[in-house]
Amino acid sequence: MWKRARDLREDEERLVALIEELRVAPQGDERAYERISRKHDRRGGGLFAKSEVILAYRRLADCRGWSEGEDAFVARMRMKPIRTQSGVAPVTLLTRPHPCPGRCLFCPDDELMPKSYVSLEPGAQRAARYGFDPFRQVWNRLRALDNNGHRTDKVELIVLGGTWTSYPQAYRLWFVTRSFQALNAFDGGEDEPPAPPGDEADLAELAAAQRANETARCRAVGLSVETRPDALACAADVEELRRLGATKVQLGYQSLDDEVLERNERGHDVAATRRATLLLRAAGFKIQAHWMPNLLGSDARQDLLDFEHMFADPDFRPDEIKIYPCCLLASSALASLHRAGKWRPYDEGVLLDLLVAMAAATPEYCRISRIARDIPAHDVLAGNRAGNLRERVEAELRRRGSRGRDIRARQIRRPLSDLAAVRLREVEYEAGGGREVFLQGETEQDELVGFLRLFLPEEPSCVAELGESALVREVHVYGVVAGFERDREGTSQHQGLGSRLLERAEELALRRGRSAMAVISAVGTRDYYRRRGFADGVLYQHKRLS
Repeated sequence: MWKRARDLREDEERLVALIEELRVAPQGDERAYERISRKHDRRGGGLFAKSEVILAYRRLADCRGWSEGEDAFVARMRMKPIRTQSGVAPVTLLTRPHPCPGRCLFCPDDELMPKSYVSLEPGAQRAARYGFDPFRQVWNRLRALDNNGHRTDKVELIVLGGTWTSYPQAYRLWFVTRSFQALNAFDGGEDEPPAPPGDEADLAELAAAQRANETARCRAVGLSVETRPDALACAADVEELRRLGATKVQLGYQSLDDEVLERNERGHDVAATRRATLLLRAAGFKIQAHWMPNLLGSDARQDLLDFEHMFADPDFRPDEIKIYPCCLLASSALASLHRAGKWRPYDEGVLLDLLVAMAAATPEYCRISRIARDIPAHDVLAGNRAGNLRERVEAELRRRGSRGRDIRARQIRRPLSDLAAVRLREVEYEAGGGREVFLQGETEQDELVGFLRLFLPEEPSCVAELGESALVREVHVYGVVAGFERDREGTSQHQGLGSRLLERAEELALRRGRSAMAVISAVGTRDYYRRRGFADGVLYQHKRLS
C-alpha cells in the first residue's frame, strides 16, 4: 500500500483535477464517474480506482481545504454502498479446513477449504490469502472497507466454515479472541500490525479483548457462527456461544422432511432441527436458517409445501433465511447420482417460479438474506449458475404486479434523518415456547426503518440467568452506518428510533405481566444498553420493569 501511495503522489496533479471535478459534479451513476475519470486518467493510461481516489482525498484534504466536505465526498465515491446500507459493516471470515461430522451428498469437499466451501468463492480466496488467520482476515477486511469509503464503526462479524461446533473448543476460543483483537487494533492506517503471538487464548484474554471492544473505534455489534442442528442439544451449548459474544446462529435446516434428509445423508432428523431452534430462541439468538430446494428425493411442489411449513409451524419460524438451490459441484457425492440419472436440477423456469412463490410466502418478520451461493459459475456442473438470481426473482415479482414482504424487500434505502413521521406497528405470532412480537418502525410508504424482536416465553428459559424475563432478541435501525461519537446527516441511526422501540417493548412486557427484561447484547452494544437502564449480568444484560 505504501508503494501505491508513492504512485499516487506522482499522479497528484491528475488526481487533484479529478477530485475537484467530482466534488462539483451532480450526483451521478457509475457511468458518470467513469466519464469524468477518463478525462483525468493516470500517467501511462488507465483509470484511478475509487479506493485510490478516496485515499488521495484523505491525504490531500487539509492542504487543499477539502476537509469540510469529506463525508459527502466519500459517500459519493463509496463502492458497493449496499454493503453498509443496512446499518452495519459485515466482515466475513472463514475458519481453517477441518473435518465435518456430516456426509451430505450435496456438500462440496474441497480439501483446501472448510467443509461446504470451494476455493474460488471470493470470501474463501480472501481467507486463504491470509492463511485463515482470524486477526489478518478481520484487519485487512476492515482496511478494504475503509479504503472504499465505508464506515467501520459498527461491524457484524460473520464466521463461516461449515460446522463451528465441530472445531476444538480451544480453537473456537482462540479464533474469536483474535477477531476481537483485530477490531481493537484497526485505526484506519495502512500498515498491518503483527497479530498477537501464539495459537491459544484463554477466557481471561477473551474477556479483556471484549472489554476493550466496548469502546473501540470498530465495535462488534453482532457475531454469528454456523452449525448443524444436531450440534446444539442443551443449555451448555448455547451458553458457550454467549460467552464468546455470539448473537446469531446460522443453522442448516436444508429440509423439514425426514425422508429427504435421509436420502441426502444429512445425518440428523427434523426433530433435531426443532430442538435446536427452540433452544436458540429461548436463549435469545437470532436464527438464520439455510434451506435447500431441489434436493435428492424432492420436487418443486414438495419444496414449496416444505417452505410454507417452515413458517406455519411455530417451532421453526426463523428470523432470517438463506435459500440455496441445490447445484452440482464436482467434489460432491451427488455427482455419481447425477451421472446415473437419479438427480436432475430444475430447469430455469421451474426454479424461478418456485423462488418467486417462496419470496411471496415469506412473512414480514423474516429476512431473505441470500438467494443462491456465491459460487463461481464454472465450478457448477449442473444447476443454477446465475449470479443475479435474487434480482431476477424481484423483477419477476414486479412483472406479476407484486413484491415480497420480507425485511429486505421493505428495508428503507433512501436518506431519512427526520424520524418524527415513523410509526410503530406490532406483528405478534406464536413461536417456539412463547409469543414473539415483531415491533417495527415504518414510514407511510411502507418502508421499514427499524425493528425490535421481543420474545415472551411461556416457561422459564433453559438458561438459568434469564428465568421468565421478556427477552429482546434484536434491535436494528437501518441507514448508512453512523459513527458512535456524533450523528451523521442523512442516516436514520442515532435519531432515537432504537430508544422508542425499547420503550414500547417495555410497555408490552409490563402489559403481559413481566417484571424484568433481558437483552442478548453484542459486545459493542453493551454501553448502548447500559445508558438505557440495563445492567450487566453474566451472559446478558437486564432491566427491572415498573
